[in-house]
Amino acid sequence: MTQAVSGRGRLTPEREAELYDRVIELVREHGYDSLTMDAVAARAHVSKATLYRQWQGKPQLVASAMRHTKPLPYEGVDTGTLPGDLYALADVGTRLEEDTVFMTAVAHAVQSNPDLGEALREMMIDPMRRVLQQVLDRAVDRGELRAGAAAGEFLAHALFGALPARKILDDTFADPAYMKRYIDAVVLPALLNS
Repeated sequence: MTQAVSGRGRLTPEREAELYDRVIELVREHGYDSLTMDAVAARAHVSKATLYRQWQGKPQLVASAMRHTKPLPYEGVDTGTLPGDLYALADVGTRLEEDTVFMTAVAHAVQSNPDLGEALREMMIDPMRRVLQQVLDRAVDRGELRAGAAAGEFLAHALFGALPARKILDDTFADPAYMKRYIDAVVLPALLNS
């Protein structure tokens, strides 16, 4: 069994990574507001004293867990066409349901805690924005898209907004098939006609 702590009560990097995974799981399962340090300690098999020694409280712990979580492997998506790239991104999004649950769970807390908001952007939003910008730049280079297309500014908003909207409006999660239909009906027309 991996040693839980090293030095003066600090978690080893391996145990810290496991702890962060348990924190993200608990937020998905119970929401941010219902998350307690007791629940984290029990799930991660770590003492509350260790948690409070390394993180002053729940916001700092959740923000650290979010920063530790690896984003989806969006990098390297290049099919040679704008629609192909967008569809490939939808296919890569195998965690769409989990990500929707997580974003919804922390949405309220993000409003009142800037560090959580920044961590959410680092975890999920910024990596996707960088890839979307690369997709748009390649589409311009290939002549598929006009440089400075007005809808390009709102591409991340449209794609991320579709995730919670589908759950709220239809009581079902967005899946790759839904996202491809959404890309065809909403995203591509907006991009190509702006």
